[in-house]
Amino acid sequence: MSSRGELRCFPPDEASSLRRTRRYAVPRWMIDRATACRLAGDWRGACAAANVDIAFDLTEVAGHCGDDVAKALEDDLRHFAPDLLRWHLPRALGGQTTLATDRTVVLARYRPRTAGEDRLTTCYLHITTPAMLGGPQRIALRFGPVKDEQAAGVFGPSTEDWRSARYLWDARHTAELLERSGGGTDRPPFFHTDATPLGADELPTADPGMGDVAARAEWATLLHQKGETQAALGAAGIEADQTPAQNPGWYPSDPVKLAAGIALAHTRLEPEIRRLIAEGAGPRFVIAAHWRTYLLLEPAEVGGLLARAVDREEAKGVPVLAEALWRRLPDLDLMRAGGVAPEHLHPLVREALFPAFPVPAGPAGPPGPTLPQPVRVRCRGEWHEVAFRPGGLLRMPHTDEEQQRERALRAFGGAVAGCFAVQQTWTTGDGRLPKALRAQRNELFLRAQHGDTPGVLELLDAGVDPRVRDATGRGLLHILNLLDHEALLPRLLAEGLDIEARDGRDRTPLFVAANDLGSKALVEALVAAGARLDVIDQSELSLAQIVRRYKRPDLAFLQARVQAEHPDIGSAEWDEWMDEQAEYWADASDESGDEERLPF
Repeated sequence: MSSRGELRCFPPDEASSLRRTRRYAVPRWMIDRATACRLAGDWRGACAAANVDIAFDLTEVAGHCGDDVAKALEDDLRHFAPDLLRWHLPRALGGQTTLATDRTVVLARYRPRTAGEDRLTTCYLHITTPAMLGGPQRIALRFGPVKDEQAAGVFGPSTEDWRSARYLWDARHTAELLERSGGGTDRPPFFHTDATPLGADELPTADPGMGDVAARAEWATLLHQKGETQAALGAAGIEADQTPAQNPGWYPSDPVKLAAGIALAHTRLEPEIRRLIAEGAGPRFVIAAHWRTYLLLEPAEVGGLLARAVDREEAKGVPVLAEALWRRLPDLDLMRAGGVAPEHLHPLVREALFPAFPVPAGPAGPPGPTLPQPVRVRCRGEWHEVAFRPGGLLRMPHTDEEQQRERALRAFGGAVAGCFAVQQTWTTGDGRLPKALRAQRNELFLRAQHGDTPGVLELLDAGVDPRVRDATGRGLLHILNLLDHEALLPRLLAEGLDIEARDGRDRTPLFVAANDLGSKALVEALVAAGARLDVIDQSELSLAQIVRRYKRPDLAFLQARVQAEHPDIGSAEWDEWMDEQAEYWADASDESGDEERLPF
């Protein structure tokens, strides 16, 4: 199959998202720093390098769960590879590159206590992903109960159970990835052991049987990609039960159609399910194939699996099969489509999949930033070359007098074109940029989105103009909540960036920091730098109202200052609405006896 045909491994927007995710989400420096810390026995340093916040105190675990649990947990943490975990975590996709929001991923369970003891009854090591799609991509590492646990070891759809998939996060088990991704003893599907792709004449043209594990996975995948979904399921020993869901309504209830819309690792389903059954995780499992309908899988009496579509009600209480256990490995799909080179894989992934691939001489992992190059622009009937010069400003083949005339023309409302329009778009976000310059801007903002402070600094050092704005009008000061502000804020202020600059929603950098989960330290730094407190956004929300709306007790100092210095700022309608919500939830809490913290 040609590389063009192989792009059908996934929808075009998902393919593009996966490519960018692999390039930006886990940068090379993060892998290097986290690996060095892990090998030195510094698991806390590894977490810090991978933007993982530790949300528990290891010294308290023994008191809550016993010395044996504390020792087992500490042993796991010494081998915890947070950069590898981040590499494998589920993504939002659909055009996005960020982590799937509000997800819990359970990594390990430790010996539970009996109900009569005054200690935790379940002890899980787990992580939670961010709440905001475009917010900071920091992960929280937690220890204790899991909110989404519906029964002992059974979790709801917002939780991924990776207890049987240590190869995704434990450095001691990474070699298992080859077999768990559908590979044989020496190679993964569609590739030789040295990462060279199989030729068309080497791929199966008929069912290869049970003897060649990798070829069997290739055969099922090829059938699936040709639209022969039922045949692909059959090749993996999966029988589709056409019994409709109990309350299908207008939702899809055909298991074949449900399976056709997801990137199934067909031949891995039965081994994974039987493994989970042997571990006592349950007799059957569901895949969240549709937001309303699930694909239920259970072993057949004579071998293989039965697949049936079920609705939410029927799926209640049935363990959800983690995406990592039923989905084809994205790295292999991307390599088939030419979207990633083997040397750009996470080193632990590359070593597991391609043991014969020569170890790169230099640093391994995703490539670093693409440094800016001159760009050709059509201007006044000619091609001009624009580029960044020291200080970050665009260099153009125009005299100072010409530039002064254009600035005057723009000040009086005149239209600008060519090189001057490019300069204006770069610094305002309003308008179109040449494709190459747009790519440079995207590189900067995508690295910022994934918390790649070193990458952003490298681009600024290479001359990229820090006055850049994206299409929503955000500048670098507006996205400091995503980055290390201690390294960037002083530099951006020294470059002359306006701390009161407004984005497309009329929000200042301080407002965005308070609204979009910026840290208390960032908010304090912006206030110390002179940011105004009497600001409102398009919706007429004030800073004090933002703090209250999003329940940010860490910013109580900001709320108090705004209320004291600017008591009438912000729309009174917001205060009335929040008062009504607080009263509603207080009444609901009284009726249910739930003493949890109210939303407002």
